[in-house]
Amino acid sequence: MAMKATFLVTLLVVVLVASQAEAQLSGLLGLLNIGGTVFCSATGNAITNATTPTPPFANALVQLTCGGNVISSALTNGSGVFSMVLNPLQFLLSNLLSNCNVVVASPLSSCNANLPSTGILQAPLQLVGTVIRGLLSIVTIVPGVFQLIGV
Repeated sequence: MAMKATFLVTLLVVVLVASQAEAQLSGLLGLLNIGGTVFCSATGNAITNATTPTPPFANALVQLTCGGNVISSALTNGSGVFSMVLNPLQFLLSNLLSNCNVVVASPLSSCNANLPSTGILQAPLQLVGTVIRGLLSIVTIVPGVFQLIGV
């Protein structure tokens, strides 16, 4: 009888450990990707009715801020594109979407001398969706509409 009890307890422990390991493994194989494009305009967005295309904001310092703290940063490439990858084990998606912003820390005047040299572009985060690639889960997040703050 003691042998059956020991076997059952061992089986239960193995099942619990295996399910916990599976849950941790799926969490380790996930990424939060925050990315987008910044344009050289007073709003950081492309101007749709312009006679000439809105140029990208190249080499701009883009920061992810949460509660006033810089969590991650990246530089835009020559096309104004940036990307930041976060570990979902360190950040809750709901917290990112409700408490964090994308901030362009570089002054607008650095891409166009006619734009303000004070203030920052800031945008809330928006969830686009999740893509599964094999065992990897990628949550895609983009900045919403940028606004010039502190001019």
